[in-house]
Amino acid sequence: MTEGHGYTKFFPVSWEELHRHCKALAWRLLDAAESNGGHYKGVVAITRGGLVPAAIVARELEVRVIETISCSTYDGLNRTDRVDILKPATAAMADQGEGWLIVDDLVDTGVTAKAVRALLPKAHFATIYAKPNGRPLVDTFITEVSQDTWILFPWDQEAVMSKPIVELRGGGR
Repeated sequence: MTEGHGYTKFFPVSWEELHRHCKALAWRLLDAAESNGGHYKGVVAITRGGLVPAAIVARELEVRVIETISCSTYDGLNRTDRVDILKPATAAMADQGEGWLIVDDLVDTGVTAKAVRALLPKAHFATIYAKPNGRPLVDTFITEVSQDTWILFPWDQEAVMSKPIVELRGGGR
């Protein structure tokens, strides 16, 4: 996965870590909401990665209106510079996102964030993880990781039997 894609590190995230980071994001967003009269009109989840974080944040902030904006920047495993908006966040677009909260799992290169910002320029943009190239495009985030890191989200992992250390070294019985 990392060869040819510019990624030299892996950052695995467990369900528990993701939940803890989403709650930390909700705490920060609660403070930010004071400028909106203490609440957001709704949450816009960037699909697919933003769905789980958006659900947790919406629960913590007691926001009941959840929209999605479906974007695609990948062709298989290859990232492109083109963002296809597959489904817009119609309700939030009516007022350019004013009073709305956009949630995604991460901002990487910023390609998706720029496209969503263009549609919802007045919304508050929040992510769990931010990489240096995309970080200036979001208002709130929890954890910064290096640009060459591939984040392994829990929904992209599955449990498999690991080999004993001795087998990894070529030894064994």
